Amino acid sequence: MKRRFSLRIPRRIPRWSGAGRRAAAALALTTLTVPLTAALGAPAQAATAASACTASRGPYQKQAERFLGLPVDGRQSAADCRAIRAFQTSHGITPNIGYAGPVTWGVMSLVAQQRAAGHHPNKAHHCPTNKGRIACVDLTRQLSWIQDGSRLVYGPVPIRSGRDGYETRTGAKKIYWRHLHHVSTLYHVAMPYSQFFDGGQAFHSISGSVWSAPGSHGCVNMRSGDAAKYWSLLRTGDDVHVYGRKPGT
Repeated sequence: MKRRFSLRIPRRIPRWSGAGRRAAAALALTTLTVPLTAALGAPAQAATAASACTASRGPYQKQAERFLGLPVDGRQSAADCRAIRAFQTSHGITPNIGYAGPVTWGVMSLVAQQRAAGHHPNKAHHCPTNKGRIACVDLTRQLSWIQDGSRLVYGPVPIRSGRDGYETRTGAKKIYWRHLHHVSTLYHVAMPYSQFFDGGQAFHSISGSVWSAPGSHGCVNMRSGDAAKYWSLLRTGDDVHVYGRKPGT
């Protein structure tokens, strides 16, 4: 005797709570930024890991070798590929196959500038420090830090500013509104630790990589720990100064 099965479809789809929407938005954003292998199962992951390292020499092979402290010969070796691939994976660059292309070298160049800033990010005095507490944003080096007079309070930390056509606006600003668990009504994504300083542009954390291209829609994206620290250090009315120009804009 055959059994019949029926599929009951609810008449109404339950509405998600605000927390559910935020979680879904964060998950969607993460899915877009993590390497492809993270979305695969364990067997497929292992197979991909074994075959993904390329033997091809990238146009920035020598620069990548020099940046990573490898022997600089301009030839792709297995060791070179593993080192380049590890850098790509840790910085959210896809595909992460160890190819020294323009995207990888662009991120390496930014990281090199950020390292060079050290404990003196305002050495060129582009950010005014005669106002007391101020958050400085250098779009050229994709860096931000907080100063109190001449004293460096926190940073510098890497940031991701607006992409071409959505540039983070430069000039003197002030934090005018803060919202710890903000969700964008325009892009429908979570913006934790939001501190708005110019219209819809704000400091806030993202779940993906701050080095991933092409950039934000104008906000200053930060790693979660850095955004949380900014939240604890800044207050409504504090000064923000944005200067420079993001590469590629």
